[in-house]
Amino acid sequence: MPSPFLTAAWRDLLLLNWRVNPALLEPHLPPGTELNLFDDAHWVSLVGFRFLDLSVKGVPVLGHRDFPEINLRFYVRREVDGEFRRGVVFLRELTPRRMVEWVARAVYNEPYQTLPMRSTVSEKETRYELQQVDQWQGMMASATGDWRVPNPTEEFFIEHYWGYNRQTDGGAMEYEVTHPKWRTRPVELARFDMDVERLYGSEWAKVLGATPDSVVLADGSEVAVFSGERI
Repeated sequence: MPSPFLTAAWRDLLLLNWRVNPALLEPHLPPGTELNLFDDAHWVSLVGFRFLDLSVKGVPVLGHRDFPEINLRFYVRREVDGEFRRGVVFLRELTPRRMVEWVARAVYNEPYQTLPMRSTVSEKETRYELQQVDQWQGMMASATGDWRVPNPTEEFFIEHYWGYNRQTDGGAMEYEVTHPKWRTRPVELARFDMDVERLYGSEWAKVLGATPDSVVLADGSEVAVFSGERI
């Protein structure tokens, strides 16, 4: 197996999940993939997490190893040799590290944007914030139970091992992500005040402005991200 392009740890993943009209997703669907249904619905997720111990091709990225990230993503699948690879497509990825944005755009054509960001994680609370127009906004959840094996709904949102994106010439790229199974913990949404229209546009304001249909907290783990291939 080839060596990964990137290794890191993704920890304390907070996922806010909404059912969404597929018409909003179809313009962003990479060629060769199809939208993935769960519970007879299409979904979009806003995911905050801690990106730790970043290394590229085995070399630690000094000064850029640990930072929070928030991404907006939806779920797809691709049939290969009679089996379906479940994956995600990112609509926007937010980071406080401009170098991370540059590498992700250059290597994968991922839609990154740099903003001031911060995170706070404790035994009871998980919080991710970003700064817009001199105001801190974000999302926070409070734990209501212990760590456990994920239920089927939680598993749908956290167990994806492929990433897909559109390329500038209209084609698509596929890349593999590996990590062990994650645990989840029941939580309640305590805060969500991000200016979603400013971040993602008016077409997303109605969807993301509503109460999420589900909230998931996963513990995360070390991960490996491999170089992409055209499909």
